[in-house]
Amino acid sequence: MADQPWKQVEPTTAARPGTSRFAAYLKAIFAIVRKDVAAEARSKELVSAMLIFSLLVVLIFNFALELDRAARENVAAGVLWVTFIFAGTLGLNRTFAAEMDRGSFDGLLLAPIDRTAIYFGKMIGAALFMLLVEAIVMPVFSVLYGILLFKPMLLVVVLLGTAGYAGVGTLLASMAVHTRARDVMLPILLFPVTIPVVIAAVKASTGILLAAEWGDVAPWFNLLLVYDTIFIAVAFMVFDYLVEE
Repeated sequence: MADQPWKQVEPTTAARPGTSRFAAYLKAIFAIVRKDVAAEARSKELVSAMLIFSLLVVLIFNFALELDRAARENVAAGVLWVTFIFAGTLGLNRTFAAEMDRGSFDGLLLAPIDRTAIYFGKMIGAALFMLLVEAIVMPVFSVLYGILLFKPMLLVVVLLGTAGYAGVGTLLASMAVHTRARDVMLPILLFPVTIPVVIAAVKASTGILLAAEWGDVAPWFNLLLVYDTIFIAVAFMVFDYLVEE
């Protein structure tokens, strides 16, 4: 036995590969997120465009709709989510298009990592950019419309709606990037698929702003949870096939 010491350490080393693969998977996701955030921090093109667009939409609605306070509370959620959705579409359009323009998309696919890590890295990056813009737009919206938006449940709805929209948008952006009219193709593909999450987010937000009973808000809140779970799971299963040449 003294001549075969490896037999005593074999169970320990056999348990490590599973853990190390998962750690490597998370590391790959974090590396992609960090790359996108660093690229955006240098250029400041994407977030600045999304932010300017969002502020313009909020200002236009504010001065175009001369509404009393009750009417403002009824339409506030709709205006807010229209702003978020259109600004998010601007960002999602550049999720993979920037990689194609730089010629780095093929290199990303050839990297020795699970391709679903690319999806989750891109999705998290897109969601972070959307959340950053939303965090700046919401205080401005509150001041202009005189409506307090910083309610815990409303912030949870914003988080779930943003995650669902970024999850589906990242998947469809990986398809649209291979087409010639990719800037037009993504909204055409994205808007019909995200109708449930947009309606659920608007209804849940309206209920929270109007202080409705939880029973009226819960169905839309649950729809957001189910939508996010199903579509992110579907994206996890099909992303590898969609980016295959």
